[in-house]
Amino acid sequence: MPLGQFRIDGKTALVTGGNRGIGHAIARLYLEAGARCLVTGRSRTPQVYALTDANPGSVVWLAADPATPDALVAAALDRFGRLDILVNNAGVAANGPFHDFDDAQLNHIMGVNLIAPFRIARAAVRPTLAQGAGVILNIGSISASVANKPQDQVAYNASKAAVHQMTGVMANEYASRNIRVNALAPGYVISDMTAGGIAKADWNRVWTENTPMGRFAQPEEMATCALFLCSPASSYVTGTVLVADGGYTTH
Repeated sequence: MPLGQFRIDGKTALVTGGNRGIGHAIARLYLEAGARCLVTGRSRTPQVYALTDANPGSVVWLAADPATPDALVAAALDRFGRLDILVNNAGVAANGPFHDFDDAQLNHIMGVNLIAPFRIARAAVRPTLAQGAGVILNIGSISASVANKPQDQVAYNASKAAVHQMTGVMANEYASRNIRVNALAPGYVISDMTAGGIAKADWNRVWTENTPMGRFAQPEEMATCALFLCSPASSYVTGTVLVADGGYTTH
């Protein structure tokens, strides 16, 4: 296969949660692969400033709140004239015993991890249908299919399981319309989300011991998977969940 199959020249990508971590690494790699990006997040971080400064004309930053999903898609269309790729990356996690997990926490987790991706994917599908092609990538998690140790996080795991199921059903619905929908399920990645757990010696030990490769992933290792799933290199791949976890789910 020609290496050019991994290029996405001239494509426009909307990357949520692109202000840090996995989302930022994805946006940076997509730009290197020839795409233009609308990057969203809750705050404009130094990483975002560096990204926009290094790629003038190819990156637009937009705060995720209070913008609606329709507004985000409209912004991409207004700036770049089209939308080819949506990466639903924004997410939050919270730990705590199931019996103590209150409704406010539950609503927040589901709102960010499931409802928001559902709504923005719904908005993004419309222009891709009009174009006759598009790709949606939902960032799920190995937590969709395992009970994590040692932390208790039922709501997070449930939200990611729903994202995986949404991915498969959407893929089935839109395959005949030339729209591919896949999910990426990372294992433990060094990021702001995992920093607290990594800093806890007992959590760090359990996470590392349960990962056969014996280390945490770098965000850039998830970005390469995300590029594959949204490039012509994966043209016959839809409805799948690509697990990138250092072997965590092999046992």
